[in-house]
Amino acid sequence: MVVTDSNPKPIPAPIPDPGRPPLPDPLPDPGPDEIPLPEVIGFDAIPAALVAGWQDFRRAPAFGLLFAAFYVMGGLVLTAVATAAGQEWWLIPFVVGFPLIAPFAAVGLYEVSRRIESDRPLIWRDVLGVVIAQKDRQVPSMAMVILLMFMFWVFVAHTTFALFMGVSSLTNITSSPEVLLQGRGLVMLTTGTLIGAGFAALLFAMTVVGLPLILDREVDLISAIIASFGAVGANLPVMAAWALIIAALLFVGFLPLFLGLFIVLPVLGHASWHMYRRLMPDPLP
Repeated sequence: MVVTDSNPKPIPAPIPDPGRPPLPDPLPDPGPDEIPLPEVIGFDAIPAALVAGWQDFRRAPAFGLLFAAFYVMGGLVLTAVATAAGQEWWLIPFVVGFPLIAPFAAVGLYEVSRRIESDRPLIWRDVLGVVIAQKDRQVPSMAMVILLMFMFWVFVAHTTFALFMGVSSLTNITSSPEVLLQGRGLVMLTTGTLIGAGFAALLFAMTVVGLPLILDREVDLISAIIASFGAVGANLPVMAAWALIIAALLFVGFLPLFLGLFIVLPVLGHASWHMYRRLMPDPLP
């Protein structure tokens, strides 16, 4: 039989130490940052952004060359593997779909432009530290969206090729590339280009403001994407022209052997930051 005390003794309260300073009150959670309404801009914003991007690249070329080197080396390795396997046709969907993954290359360049804009020192440790710190924020989620769309595009591109040309043509396109310029080949190229343009337009509308916004402010991924669609919708003709210029410059950057990307990627990365700042300026105090 267990006997319990019906009148337990109260636990004495701790005696406060008069010499110990009081604990500070916990800081309130500031919550997400405010997302400003998008500005309506004109076509003059495009050359202004490109000029500003070129100036940022000239001021800090080492950062641009480093970030672009990952994509140049990736393109060279992919080309070498495809050539060794005799499957150069695999490069077609990669080249066409490259604008889908190019925005992610600009994350480090955004930070460089942001520091130049605010006259902060360009120190390698600090810039790379900001880039690495994004692993705990929203950038990895955006990167996953970008990579999934790119992988899906590659699948759709090969499916489109097989539907129009047949599986047997995949083994003949390297030795007979002229099959792409006649009959069903032209129809396939037209269809694939339209599908790829749709993928690129969707991802462009998601990232043109969404990607720099999640680097610049504490906002969630969905809010950033919604804000990006809103900015594109408010400036549809200008944004369409900006998207075409980006795609054209990226394709030029593939020549020769992806080496042009050493210039094109940094300039476009910096320019994209300046375009974002025009679309989503800081609210007036």
